[in-house]
Amino acid sequence: MATVAKMNRPTKERLSLLRNQASSLLWDGRITTTSAKAKALQRYVERILTLAVNTHTDTITAIKNSVDDKGVKTKREVLNDGPKKLKARRIIMSKLFDRQEKRLPKEAKISFVERTKGINHPLIEKIFNVYAPKYAQRNKENNQKGGYTRIYNTEVRRGDAAQLCLVELI
Repeated sequence: MATVAKMNRPTKERLSLLRNQASSLLWDGRITTTSAKAKALQRYVERILTLAVNTHTDTITAIKNSVDDKGVKTKREVLNDGPKKLKARRIIMSKLFDRQEKRLPKEAKISFVERTKGINHPLIEKIFNVYAPKYAQRNKENNQKGGYTRIYNTEVRRGDAAQLCLVELI
């Protein structure tokens, strides 16, 4: 029977800590934390990414009718999530805190609005549109599943002598 690190915290605090660190890791690509937290975080993030990789291709093409201001009816094709991907998206949204896109330095407000138009949950979109296809291709090439994160021991923290680690996405 495998033991799960409790990190000397109540369940709500521990899960909140994992959600926060997982959101930061998936948004930034790497974080620094202690060894015990890194091991728990690795397991948490691997499950989220595996769920995204397994379901990212489940899409349905639908035809949407719309009427513009002049009364002209147009039909256009819209790509919607299939049932498996929608379920996975909802599960992942419950396991992560949402991150919002920030304006780049010296970026005009108009270009920022145009760049982020139509994106309600940037972190979830990044997982399904960037990480999932990349890791699915990696899994196919290497004939393996999992192994999306890497932990490096870096230094010992002054004060409490805790082993610090760098957790990064491969």
